[in-house]
Amino acid sequence: MTVNHREKIITLWAVFLLGTLFHTQLGLMPLFHNQSVAISEAHGGGSIAWILWLMLGFFTVPMMAIIATLFTDSKRYRKLHFGVTIFYSVMNLAHVIADSLVQPIAWHQIALMVLLFAIGLLLNLVSFQWMQARSYGNLLREREVSL
Repeated sequence: MTVNHREKIITLWAVFLLGTLFHTQLGLMPLFHNQSVAISEAHGGGSIAWILWLMLGFFTVPMMAIIATLFTDSKRYRKLHFGVTIFYSVMNLAHVIADSLVQPIAWHQIALMVLLFAIGLLLNLVSFQWMQARSYGNLLREREVSL
């Protein structure tokens, strides 16, 4: 049984999303033990609406990528998708660095973010392989011609 690039990509995006959700949940776990999750100098007292919109976007793009990858095999989409995976890897690396600068360092969060970064690199690799592969539609047409 072979697993094609699209199945690998969809699975990796799903694992990435689950890890990202767990990253958020892990940050909120102290609430269940009557401890604060607030970081005193993090955002001041201002509105965090823009952060919530960024988080919505960060979660929504992979969900849309899963759906688009399921239904699209065009070369143009594969190039766009590869660019999106690179962007996410850069953002994950920046997040690991930012989390390591917060005092006290939450090593459990750093470990999870490093794991998510590694999953992102694997997603980059599979996405690159898919981008380089011939499209399934072209393979079907070539097979029909040769029969």
